[in-house]
Amino acid sequence: KSARAMKRAVAYLQPFMEAEKEASGSQQVRGKLVLATVKGDVHDIGKNIVGVVLGCNNYEVHDLGVMVPAEKILDTAIELGADAVGLSGLITPSLDEMVTVAKEMTRRQFTIPLLIGGATTSKQHTAVRIAPAYTGSTVHVLDASRVIGVVSDLFDEKRKVTFDRDNRALQDKLRSQHTTSKRPLLTLAEARSKRARLDFSELPAPPFTGTRVIEPKLSELREYIDWTFFFHAWELKGKFPAILDSPSHGAAARELFAHAKELLDEIQAKGWLRAKGVYGFWPARSEGDDLVLDNGVRFPMLRQQVDHNNEKPYFSLADFVAPGGDHIGAFAVTAGLGVDELAAKFSAEHDDYHAIMVKALADRLAEAFAEYLHEVARRSWYEKGPKLTSEDLIGEKYRGIRPAFGYPACPDHTEKGTLFNLLDAPSIGMELTESFAMTPTAAVAGLYFAHPESRYFMVGKVGRDQVDDYARRKSMPLAEAERWLRPILGYEEES
Repeated sequence: KSARAMKRAVAYLQPFMEAEKEASGSQQVRGKLVLATVKGDVHDIGKNIVGVVLGCNNYEVHDLGVMVPAEKILDTAIELGADAVGLSGLITPSLDEMVTVAKEMTRRQFTIPLLIGGATTSKQHTAVRIAPAYTGSTVHVLDASRVIGVVSDLFDEKRKVTFDRDNRALQDKLRSQHTTSKRPLLTLAEARSKRARLDFSELPAPPFTGTRVIEPKLSELREYIDWTFFFHAWELKGKFPAILDSPSHGAAARELFAHAKELLDEIQAKGWLRAKGVYGFWPARSEGDDLVLDNGVRFPMLRQQVDHNNEKPYFSLADFVAPGGDHIGAFAVTAGLGVDELAAKFSAEHDDYHAIMVKALADRLAEAFAEYLHEVARRSWYEKGPKLTSEDLIGEKYRGIRPAFGYPACPDHTEKGTLFNLLDAPSIGMELTESFAMTPTAAVAGLYFAHPESRYFMVGKVGRDQVDDYARRKSMPLAEAERWLRPILGYEEES
């Protein structure tokens, strides 16, 4: 809100300030930064908040938006004489693109700091993968609340030397920990021999096969919103509704919640956003670690290999589908039809507060849509009795799961391509980028599993034997499979 008032005031005063600056020759900005969401990624809420915070603290920010290739980022930094470059990304393939930018900065002999941020980034990944690719300072910034402290140190002639030395020492330590903390892996054959062995005597039939399109009203979806993550987007930590009574930030949370409900009311009344989804069911069976649909579509799955040191099974999602014949479901939903235009409208009015809020609300509505549609699917397929409460839905107190590609149980983003083809997701306005990020950004897609013992799990690190087997099952070159699975590789790739 402060940024909104500031931007509107600055827009009015800009001609006068420029004239005075030109007359006096003074430059008031504390530093100049180029920010971008990297190529292949479309997520930008966190980056936008960082940009607003920097702008409010008198830094000159040039935000290049989303899906920005390395060349444009670095050409712009040179053209503007930037003091730092900031990269953001949400999906795991963006981590590789950040390495590409870092290597290009080294090749072009950049010396300015490189800032790394986004939900999938971490201090360890930055130290292990990105920092070694760039000769300059590479700094992981946890969130917007830390960015001013980081850039003020990096832009200060005296403090930057100490900051850089300490940052490099920490990264050396993290790299050392990374190489010494690897847990042993079972062979793929051993892991498969210890797969989950389930009872498939009860196999409910879905109400139809094939796909159906669904367009619920936003008024229906808002009842399914998990507000906790809305506050997390604004870096207010805590569970809803308890966060509203937080001693430290309850007042801010209550005000934000009131404004969110007001904006959501207006969005509903004026039809600014639309929700649309497609879902369906298919006869399917497991074949080894693959899910095979009767129509010939195949989803290769990965299996846990990290040694548990106990008798627990080594899971693959294929374990939850009967080898002799079963059914699975699939879905793709978005609540972001119209969100980019609406956010652009607010930005044009110098209203970053509502531009960010509308994207955060669209994200929550998309997740609510996924929850709503999963309930529709379960209740038409196998779930009986009264509907669950909102608390029980958020707590996942129901039978069945809806894993999404790119998440821990099925971490390969490329399978979204097969999923989108199966559902004909483009027919409802959903597309994939070259890195398999979904557009509109406010979107969720995945599979439905009905088995009562199906559960979420993390595949974790995988061995070379499994990656080789997985590449063969996908008819994909090994090097390409390694690229997409790089965050979970349990071995060093051959150069």
